[in-house]
Amino acid sequence: MTMTDPVADFLTRIRNAALAGHTSVDIPESRLKRELTKVLLREKFISRYIRIRDDKQGILRLYLKYSEDGVSVIDGLHRVSRPGLRIYYGVDEIPRVLNGLGVMILTTPKGIITDRQARRLRVGGEPLCNIW
Repeated sequence: MTMTDPVADFLTRIRNAALAGHTSVDIPESRLKRELTKVLLREKFISRYIRIRDDKQGILRLYLKYSEDGVSVIDGLHRVSRPGLRIYYGVDEIPRVLNGLGVMILTTPKGIITDRQARRLRVGGEPLCNIW
């Protein structure tokens, strides 16, 4: 069975693992998911990740981050642009997520970057998701 929205699947796996209190989550690897994972690591939403090689496409194992009282660092994940409804923002149209407390991840001509980086680089693009 083919998957129509791999980004939504990626976000759902992370959301479910965080709500269940798991320390890690395994996600089938692709270049897009690997770049999203790098942004999550850079923005400190996950503690680390490893790539596991197998005979198929490979697996990304993300280690989720929790506060000292056991609450997940990730409060919410929201898919913005999706296959049925594509959205594109120019550099001056990129909204702030929770007044700057959250992060929007965009795919741009400069690669997969956060909303802050897009404003600094003066590029627009397609918003993949919001994380807070």
